This record gives sequence, structure tokens and C-alpha cells, in this order.
Amino acid sequence: MCGIVGYIGWRDAAPLVIEGLKRLEYRGYDSFGVATENGQIRVVKRSGRISENEADLTALTGQIGIGHTRWATHGVPNDTNAHPHTDCTGRIAVVHNGIIENYALLKRKLIERGHRFKSETDTEVIAHLIEEYYEGDLLSAVSETLRHLEGSYAVLAIAENDPRIIAARKSSPLVLGVGDGEVLCASDITPLLEHTQRAVYLEDGDIAALTPARIDVYHDGVPVERLVDHITWSIDDARKGGFEHYMLKEIYEQPQVFFDTVKSIENDSRLAMLRIPAEVTVVACGTSYHAALIFRYLAEEYSRKRVSVELASEFKYYTPPIRDMVIAVTQSGETADTLAAIQRAKARNCPTLAITNVLGSSITRSADWTLFMCAGPEISVAATKSFTAQLAVFMAILNEMCDGKFTETLGRVHCSVERVLSYELEDAVAIIKNASEMFYVGRGVFYPVALEGALKMKEISYVHAEGYAAGELKHGPFALLSEETPVVAICTPSPTYGVILSNIKEMKARGAPVIGIGVEGDTEAESIVDVFIPVPDDHQIVQVLTVSVVLQLLAYHTARALNRDIDKPRNLAKSVTVE
Repeated sequence: MCGIVGYIGWRDAAPLVIEGLKRLEYRGYDSFGVATENGQIRVVKRSGRISENEADLTALTGQIGIGHTRWATHGVPNDTNAHPHTDCTGRIAVVHNGIIENYALLKRKLIERGHRFKSETDTEVIAHLIEEYYEGDLLSAVSETLRHLEGSYAVLAIAENDPRIIAARKSSPLVLGVGDGEVLCASDITPLLEHTQRAVYLEDGDIAALTPARIDVYHDGVPVERLVDHITWSIDDARKGGFEHYMLKEIYEQPQVFFDTVKSIENDSRLAMLRIPAEVTVVACGTSYHAALIFRYLAEEYSRKRVSVELASEFKYYTPPIRDMVIAVTQSGETADTLAAIQRAKARNCPTLAITNVLGSSITRSADWTLFMCAGPEISVAATKSFTAQLAVFMAILNEMCDGKFTETLGRVHCSVERVLSYELEDAVAIIKNASEMFYVGRGVFYPVALEGALKMKEISYVHAEGYAAGELKHGPFALLSEETPVVAICTPSPTYGVILSNIKEMKARGAPVIGIGVEGDTEAESIVDVFIPVPDDHQIVQVLTVSVVLQLLAYHTARALNRDIDKPRNLAKSVTVE
């Protein structure tokens, strides 16, 4: 959840580290800090935003630097608990992403041996352990320290008068950017894009010694080679491009993202193997879970193949009905619960397939096969184009299961999505912006679409929104309906169309204002709702995408009307790398 950046080379490190941390602001943070080495270790760290405290960092000099943005886990967000952390002597500095599960025991033993702690964090034990083992060789001291840590970590460490950065990872992402006479380190590739298109993805258990001229990687104490990959994303992909917010930019990129993703995998030989399993289990979290539920409805309707969908965060706590294949879905490829689910499936000898957006991410090395989304970097915390890219992969899989039945349909999706992008939705926003709670309802495949719409609304507008299968409102939630409780009802043509119109009338009878989303020309649905939002009258698969985009826009415009921090909603992080 935190962001890490490091630099070693021929330029001043602090400005590059600061700029890199800004590229990682979308991950969310409540404090930040930078340490540089220039004959001595100097540290500046503050609670709050970088933009509010950037002037304090100008005094940092040196061509070696590490930085960090922190979401508070151990200890409140303040200057002291911010990273980097140092040892007793102030000669060693460390930044860390992850959770050290045995830190309390380590801290107690270190205090008994005379170490003085300043912070409440788990990370500070790393700096003090390195101090214990440091005898002039930082690589050796870090290697010994890692042997005593339980939990997850991405670590960067520097020491006074040592011309290296030591980097290590376990269950937390860390990528190295290879420049000309310089090396950068970061939690993901966005801080690297402006400086290099060559990347080295460290694997779990790797420790690397970085100098401006070389990267030496070790695993279990043995030197290993890690391939240098070419980054296909550009810095322009990660910029706003004239949009007010990254989220709006990424919503507008969805037609191209869907088209590119389908085209990139429609002839992939790995799709053919998905014809074979009689049953499939999909594991995912959050938005990815909703995409998986949509796939389940469509696959069972059109291919008659049994699909189970499990929350990855619950997967390891019981014995789920794992069938012939397990598909794991994660935008970042680093979601801790989803990675754990893949490992459990492999332990039961199930073939595994990953769907992810990030080349070289942890899940690509854990799963047997990988299908890549073509979403490019997604900066806003709220997932939009990555959700659409996941649906594109799932629909390409569905098309393969159905012998190419939907090839023409999938070719129309991007055009239909483009048609709804210009919706301003003022009338719907006017109803929602004064509400404290609301409901989203749908039936069949539009039930998980409603779940995703509610998630988007609560994520960025902070309006409490819940998604339900429309028939379930009568089993309790009807008690909450009133004139102050808006309902967004998805009422597109389907075998349940008449039933959901009846459901809408029942909601209206309780005084709830209803925003209906249906197809163009549906005068019956339009006549019974307060606000009607039309989408193109097309195949159900196309409607899933157009309705989803409308719900994203509804959340966006509501949050904008409420003056929320849309790209960085409170308390949330882009990639959940701890369980």
C-alpha cells in the first residue's frame, strides 16, 4: 500500500526521489520522507502531503537517495512514524513496504540489548537489526537481517559512506529501472517511465546490490540473473492529458482499452485450454471480484460451463469447491489475498491462470499461465479502465468457449461505450448529492454490475451505497427506503424485465426517488422513474459495458459535485499488498 522510490547515479537524488513519490501518490498516503547519502545520512520526513512540505526537502544533497509514502498501520501518521527510519547511530536508513509480523518480539529483544526506538512502527526494527549485523558490508548486514523477519517486505537500505543501495522483496512489489549510469527503484513502474524503458522485476526472496553501473541480484545467497524487460507504457500514458482528474481520463480511455485487450488475446493459444475444464473457479477481490461475477453469469448462460467465484480474502480460510481450473484476477498482480489463493490452488494441483495488467508482477510468476490486460497505467485509486480490461479478457474467454459466437458483438463494444462517455448526468447527480445513503439494484448479470456501481459511488463520493439483487430489497432493506434514499435501478430488456419494473414501482410506493438505466426508446421504464438514463439498445454483453461506464460517470460527477478528492479517496490504496 505504501510507495517506495530509490535512486543511485550521477544526478542529485532528492529531486528524482521526490518526483517519483509524486508519481506514486495515487496509491494513497498520510506521510512521506526522503533520506540521502553524501558522506552522511540526512533524513527529512513529514506527515501530510508532499506538496505542502516540499520546501523542507531542498537541503538534501547526494547522488544516493531513498523515499517513501506511508499509509499508517503501526502508529499514527506523524513526522516520527514516517519513513525513512534510522538506527541508533543515524548511519543507516531504511524504507519499507509491507508488514513485519514478528516485529514486537524483535523490538523487545533489541531494546533489551540497548537499542533506542523513536517510532511506533514495525519498520524501525529493520534499521536496528541491520545496525547489529553491520560490519562495513551493508549487503551482508541486510541479508542477515532478512533471515529474522516474518511477514512481507519491499526494503531499500542505505548506509553512510557505502556507495550502494540494497534492495530486497518478499510478497511486496519492487521494480528496478535501468538507466545510463543510474538505477532507479520503485513500487511500480510509473516513477521509472520518464527515465528509462528497461526494467528488472525482483522475485520473492531476491536481494540486490545497486550501484550506478550494475545490479547484482542474489537469491538464497547465490548470484542469479534477472531479465531486463522492455516497458511498453510511456510517460504520456500516466499523465492527465488535459482532463481534470485521472479518473475521468481513464474512463474515456475505456473504448480503446477494451478493443486493444480483446485484439491482443483473441488469437492467444492459451484460450483454447479454457474449452477443456468442465468447471472453473475464479478468485478475486473488490472490483476484480465483480468482474468475475459478471463472467460467471455470462459463462453459465451462454456456454453452460459451471463457474464458481470466490473472494480471495476468504479463499484460504475454508475448503472451497476447487474444480478443474483456478483463474486469479488482480489488476496489479500484487494483491496479497489473490496471490495466497493461487498458492493454495497450486498446492491442490489445480492448473492456474492469472489475469493481470502488469508484466513481471508476482502473480505472473505464481500462475501456470497469464493473460494480460492492455489497460496501461491506472493512476486513480478507483478502478475503471482496469475493470473494463478485465471484462474484455473474460469476454474473450467466453467467446472462445462459445466457438467465436460473439466475435462481431465484441467488435461493437468500443463504439457503444464511446456513445455514453459524454453523459453529464446532472439530473441524477442532483438527486444523489444530498443523500447520505442509496441503493443500486439489478437482476441477473446486472446484479454484479450494480455491486460495482455502488462500490464506485462509496469509494469516491463517500455516499453510503449498497448493491442488491432487486428482489432482495424486500428481505429487509425496504425498511430503509424513504424520500431521502435514492435507488439506481438497472432495467434493461431481459427475461426479468417485467419483474424489475414491478420492483421499481414498489420502491416508488415507499417514496424513494428512482434513477433508471435502460435502453434507448424504452418509454415504459422511462415513465415510472424519476430520471431515465438511456444506453444503446444492443446485445446484453454490450449493455454490461455501457451500463458499467454510466455508473462510473455517475460516481465521478457526484464526487465532483461534492468536491471530493476523486483520484485519492480517503483511507484507500491502489494496490492492497498486505492481507
